[in-house]
Amino acid sequence: MAEVDGALDALIDTYCAGWSDPDPLRRRKFLAAALADGATYTDPTVHTAGVEELAAHIDGVFAQQPGMRVVRVSAVDAHHGMARFGWRLVRADGTALPDGVDFVEVSGEGRIRRIVGFFGGLRNI
Repeated sequence: MAEVDGALDALIDTYCAGWSDPDPLRRRKFLAAALADGATYTDPTVHTAGVEELAAHIDGVFAQQPGMRVVRVSAVDAHHGMARFGWRLVRADGTALPDGVDFVEVSGEGRIRRIVGFFGGLRNI
């Protein structure tokens, strides 16, 4: 994966749909399509392994932010099986939380093996 292609964009957008669909069953289908078996997700608040653990975490986020969606706000940048992209959580009323960034490890089969997410932008030193 030396360069970004439409398949990687589609993979990341499918993953974001797993965060955004209001129906829990459809969210799980999106996540299952995007994630490799046993894929991990880590952000400052949680570490999950597998589709069901991540889906349960997202269910909790939906309970706190009904109607929210996660949208990709940058191009996908990738090399050597790793990718990064910017995202934003948009509330049902259209207000947004500060952007975040996810770093993604992609398996040889083209599915997400690991996601490490950060909230907010980079801080200056």
